[in-house]
Amino acid sequence: MTISTKGRYALRIMLDLAGHIGETVKLKDIASRQGISEKYMEQIIAVLNRAGYVRSTRGAQGGYQLVKAPAEYTVGMILRLTEGTLAPVECLAEHALPCGRAGRCATVEVYQRIYAAVNSVIDTMTLGDLLNIEREKAVDQIGEGTK
Repeated sequence: MTISTKGRYALRIMLDLAGHIGETVKLKDIASRQGISEKYMEQIIAVLNRAGYVRSTRGAQGGYQLVKAPAEYTVGMILRLTEGTLAPVECLAEHALPCGRAGRCATVEVYQRIYAAVNSVIDTMTLGDLLNIEREKAVDQIGEGTK
């Protein structure tokens, strides 16, 4: 399983917005901080907006903000929205056609365990958790700079 730039950038956009709770954030500011093309971000933010994950405000003071608290968004929600299935093989995807080998396939056990492990991580980590990790890393980096 490889997470595309769309999924990675969606997570970064949501994390950036999580770091600015209560503020309306302009897309150009997120693009600048994250080093992502504003044009590409427009496509991704449209998906997040349609899903009701972000709210947009028009006008000179317009921009985007999260609809819910950062702790209410799991990494899994965001990645599934942008990536679709995260199943490592087609036969485990949500709407997969029945496999003729399913009853005798030993390797599917490996893929089921991989899928379960991935889901366990992404469905328990929230934007709030990532925000805390980001803040810890910033403090660590500041501490390293004073040594």
